[in-house]
Amino acid sequence: MSRTVLVVGGGCSGVLVSRELLRHTAASVTMVDPAASPGTGVAYGPAAQPWHLLNSPAGTMSADPDAPGDFVDWCRVRRPAVAAGDFMPRSWYGDYLRDVLGAVGRDAPGRLRIVRDRVRRIVDTGGRVRAELESGEWLSADRTVLAIGAPASADPAQRWPASGARGSGYVRDPWLPGALDTVPPDQPVLLVGTGLTAVDVALSLDAAGHRGPMVAVSRHGLLPNAQHRPGPPAPVPTVLPQAPESLRRLVRQVRALVEAGADWRAVVDGLRPRLDTYWAGFSSADRDRFLRHLARHWEVHRHRMAPEIADEVGRLRDTGRLAVRAAVVEAIEPRSEGGLNVRLGHRAPMPGADNRLDGYGAVVNCTGPGRLPASADPLVRQLLADGLARPGPYGLGLDVDHAGAVLGRDGTPTAPLWTLGSPRRGRLWETTAVPEIRGQARGIAYRFAALDGVTSPLVATA
Repeated sequence: MSRTVLVVGGGCSGVLVSRELLRHTAASVTMVDPAASPGTGVAYGPAAQPWHLLNSPAGTMSADPDAPGDFVDWCRVRRPAVAAGDFMPRSWYGDYLRDVLGAVGRDAPGRLRIVRDRVRRIVDTGGRVRAELESGEWLSADRTVLAIGAPASADPAQRWPASGARGSGYVRDPWLPGALDTVPPDQPVLLVGTGLTAVDVALSLDAAGHRGPMVAVSRHGLLPNAQHRPGPPAPVPTVLPQAPESLRRLVRQVRALVEAGADWRAVVDGLRPRLDTYWAGFSSADRDRFLRHLARHWEVHRHRMAPEIADEVGRLRDTGRLAVRAAVVEAIEPRSEGGLNVRLGHRAPMPGADNRLDGYGAVVNCTGPGRLPASADPLVRQLLADGLARPGPYGLGLDVDHAGAVLGRDGTPTAPLWTLGSPRRGRLWETTAVPEIRGQARGIAYRFAALDGVTSPLVATA
């Protein structure tokens, strides 16, 4: 019997799971995404400028688990000298994903439908689902895969003491089209956050001709580290921690490897495939301890800048265009002449700064994904309200089982509903990058094929 799968979202996760479903099951796939050209999402779509590079080398970004060099080969059509260790423009990756989607659609004629709309609500009809679209149309499917990416960024303005924080000069979402056009070109700018989003915003403002100083602040004041420059990769240590009995023990083992001369990037990359096993084995107290004290340190070592981007950030810092501080926003109020006055609280207090309000032409929210339910998008909020989903551990994503089936309010799958990528975070830790997502996409496809008793050659030989 032919099955139908509804894929909600047409970004990277949506393309990867649609590809696997069309190649490894007999199902028809309906992808719902409002974008004019599905396949890009926020990261690789129109907001990606030529100076925005992938944070991982091209050799790790293939959409095909069986062909690690697929993206590199695609890039070489445009630039023959591309190597696996090169860091390519994010817009190229968006073009690549569109080509991947187009190719799999041609290889499975009549089985891929793309609906340019947004899912408003999903209803369990007893073994099947119905999805209400914003246009008013209803779609029916046997199964649904939520390929919705990370929750929205946390909104620090909600915690700031003055209502003026949401007024003139506050950029809530820098990825909205034209969001940074409102930033005065010659006035100071405060970036709230020091992660990869802050790096992208700083480079975008600089490229757009912004001349004022930029100050990036976060609780730890840590920028992402730089990736290894193109060339032979550092060898991964042959001895890596297996299943440490505690977080403290794992940290000691990692430090010992680096102190013994191992390249820290190789250690981090070698740990990646094991992190979810470690995470599952940690006690609740160790997970809490990691989130409070070590998560940010892991992130700046794990989610690194391309070397060329690190060079540009270094230039901005060396010329005084960008300052990075460990600080939090303590007070904020609108200025009569426009912009915002902000008082920062520093972990290491600066002389004379305790009560000082500094003026900024704009304050840009560069924080990372928020937590559920506060940062849930309308669809996820509705799923939570209807009991078809519940927040996962620590509110980092949705609660799921080992195969990615979404758990309802009572802790059991209440609808034929699955997810992959960022929504699995909390139950998993390493679940947001292409290698993990493409593996999860194949796992979902194999799971569906097994449920349907499909014995196609592709599935039988996998």
